[in-house]
Amino acid sequence: MASTKPSIGFVGVGAMGAPMAGCLIKAGYPLAVFDSNPDRTAAFARGHGVEPAATLAALGRDADVIITILPNSAIVRDVLFGEQGLASSMRPGTVVIEMTSGIPSQTVAFSERLAAQGVVLFDAPVSGGVPRARTGELTIMAGGEKADIDAAMPILNALGSVINTGEVGTGHAMKALNNLVSSAGFLIGVEALIIGSRFGIDPETMVDVLNVSTGMNNSTQKKLKQYVLSRKFDSGFAMSLMVKDLTIALGIAHENNVNAPFSDLCRNLWAGANAVLGQQADHTAIALLSEQLAGMQIGKPPKQ
Repeated sequence: MASTKPSIGFVGVGAMGAPMAGCLIKAGYPLAVFDSNPDRTAAFARGHGVEPAATLAALGRDADVIITILPNSAIVRDVLFGEQGLASSMRPGTVVIEMTSGIPSQTVAFSERLAAQGVVLFDAPVSGGVPRARTGELTIMAGGEKADIDAAMPILNALGSVINTGEVGTGHAMKALNNLVSSAGFLIGVEALIIGSRFGIDPETMVDVLNVSTGMNNSTQKKLKQYVLSRKFDSGFAMSLMVKDLTIALGIAHENNVNAPFSDLCRNLWAGANAVLGQQADHTAIALLSEQLAGMQIGKPPKQ
């Protein structure tokens, strides 16, 4: 019997996209996938028994709903409006759910451009990382018309819990601001561990105390022991992506004439780490730069 669920074209089956697409398959949605890496597309399609789309135009023609989760807004623009892109074939009534961590002003422009051909686009970036992408427990920040988001709620609920942030573009703005707060919490947590280690406090004990005190945050709960004290530095979220999101957050501040000196400093520290450690370094590896600046490793006394 044919599925009564809308068919979904999913663009971008990377570290986050692949487990998210997997959740939609588990929820019973007919799914076709496309990725700029043909091997990645083929591997996902093989592993999940779905169809790989030969081209973006083919994906756009056949899908009721398109989901994009890509590295940045420039790539989203090419996927939508490039030669033989999605916009060349999407039917009026198609819905695009843009889940990239994108630039809000560009997202608004994409939405307006697609509206002229009867296609809805709203932004719905996510937070929670790869572990929560696998379990379908992401936080989804949705910006757009309430009626459009409500109509897509069954799809979104298969991926996580939804908070409506307002008009188109506000979801992407909120995602960047969330990562600004998260990145600052991580940096200050690492510095606290370095200071405490120098004084002679066991770093695992420090994390335990922080997690039952007012210093508790996402990094103390889910990153410091797991990726820094373990020395694994493998959370699955790249340094370059964090810098991209912080740059978006600062762009929003500058566009709206908001003086944000601490945010500026935070972004510059992450950009410096990106330059020193490399764009492909895991974002938690910024702890290595903090250790270099302090002249010691967390939990180890400095060399005399």
